[in-house]
Amino acid sequence: MRIKKLSLGKGAQSAEGLAVIIDVFRAFSCEPLMFHYGARAVILEADVARCLAMRAGAVLVGERDGLPIPGFDLTNSPFLIIKKGRPFFHRRKIIHRTTSGVTGALAALERCDDVLLASFLTARATAEYVRQKAPRTVSIVAMGNRAVSKAPEDEFCADYIESLLTGKPYDHIEAVREIVRHETARKFLRGDKPYYPREDPLICLQRDLFDFTLRAERKRGLVRAVPVSHLG
Repeated sequence: MRIKKLSLGKGAQSAEGLAVIIDVFRAFSCEPLMFHYGARAVILEADVARCLAMRAGAVLVGERDGLPIPGFDLTNSPFLIIKKGRPFFHRRKIIHRTTSGVTGALAALERCDDVLLASFLTARATAEYVRQKAPRTVSIVAMGNRAVSKAPEDEFCADYIESLLTGKPYDHIEAVREIVRHETARKFLRGDKPYYPREDPLICLQRDLFDFTLRAERKRGLVRAVPVSHLG
């Protein structure tokens, strides 16, 4: 198995084989939580106008360049998802739009055999899926801040998944130390913007909370995030 470590939008566009698209803060930390609370489906859509056109009977969750989107029901926050809980998400269809994770997954899906959506919350399950499938090439893509600048949380998550696949050393304490010193975490920890809750990094940096990974699947013109815990 050849592992390619890539970053940002360009990395997603050049991924090959099986792609693991990482967005820790916050897209692919949000999606497993929504499934945990019983979401019926999560649709990945980058175009805001298309999201709004699909809102009938659906919940719109997302952000554009980190900011809440007018007309959406919820911004892209794990903490706010937890506050809403099961009554809000159970058996509902979610339309999810984000600047890094969702757009990166859609780009990778254009050229890759398989696309997984990963964060620390699903890292071990993601690595197990990759191990079972044993592709010739794995492209691990750290999407970073707005897909244009590297973010330590995504780079370290890529390191963690690589360590699970290869046995390469990984120190999560050191990772957390570096992540919380960086602006991608500090903008939450300052607590001065309601759409960047202080609690989000605390949730996103938890490892292996879920026993499933998420796979992007195209069907009837839409791309869905589908929970998978094993091949088949």
